[in-house]
Amino acid sequence: MFDLSGRVLILIIAFGIEAVLAYPAAVFRAIGHPVSWIGALIAALDSALNRPNYSFAMRRGAGVGTVLLLLAGSLGAGVAIEAVAPAIPYFGFAIAVLVVAMLLAFGNLDQHVRAVSTALGAEGLDGGRRSIAKIVGRDPDALDEAAICRAAIESLAENASDGVTAPALWFLAGGLPGMIAYKAINTADSMIGHMSEHHRAFGWAAARLDDLVNLPASRLTGLIFVAAAAMVPGASAPSAWRAYRRDARLHRSPNAGWPEAAMAGALGLRLAGPRIYGGVLVHDHWMGDGRAEATALDVDRALMIYRVAFAGALLIVAALGLLVAWLRG
Repeated sequence: MFDLSGRVLILIIAFGIEAVLAYPAAVFRAIGHPVSWIGALIAALDSALNRPNYSFAMRRGAGVGTVLLLLAGSLGAGVAIEAVAPAIPYFGFAIAVLVVAMLLAFGNLDQHVRAVSTALGAEGLDGGRRSIAKIVGRDPDALDEAAICRAAIESLAENASDGVTAPALWFLAGGLPGMIAYKAINTADSMIGHMSEHHRAFGWAAARLDDLVNLPASRLTGLIFVAAAAMVPGASAPSAWRAYRRDARLHRSPNAGWPEAAMAGALGLRLAGPRIYGGVLVHDHWMGDGRAEATALDVDRALMIYRVAFAGALLIVAALGLLVAWLRG
């Protein structure tokens, strides 16, 4: 098992690799992605255990069992990798770096959100709609340019927590077992943790556990956005802090509001609010009290806040690793 200073070094190297390469399309075509492997298992369990003829209680119990099975498998995989790594020092370390890089989404998220801004500039509304459809679940044909830009910024803010901060935190706290288990929980929530009639019972455990494991990361992500806003031209740290404190708890999600509110305040925007999902109007509170007419320039500024935030966070993590190594002699 890697100690804290070792985990810090692995995280920094993996972060750098993923930031530059993201997840290469050729690799995905060849072997898929760890999340897709986990997703295939979840889909199989959903098909086998979430039967319409089962009672509500039976389906909820099956959902709890599914989550426990996912936790056992993911924790076991992480423990196995960490147990083998010391026997092959350099190769084992490289494998750990590779696994962590595969489970981070900093560069991948940056690419997808940047593509929305680029498409709007090069191809107009149609291009923006095609790009935003890859990262959000809303009907793209119902979105005008401002709504596309808001959706891109909201996706960036929320997924910064789920895809970057949370897996990094769980790796620092629990090594590969913690990180892989987190990704299993988060993937289960995205697949079965919604409130559709089919998944209301079966996905209950996945949704509640995902809410719990994302509590620290969501709040921390909002805070690092506030700090980053002080270093990005045109952004406002005081406004980010006010929105973070005032609006985050109003969001229908217990976690998404924290990074979204901070980002909205930093950019002088209103995010979230009423939106259409699957043809249904969802009434949500606005995050921030600025303008709702977001632009592609706002998407670019949000990306700058995102990059500065995680560059700063990584420097702090590196300093922590050096301090721990120094204290241990």
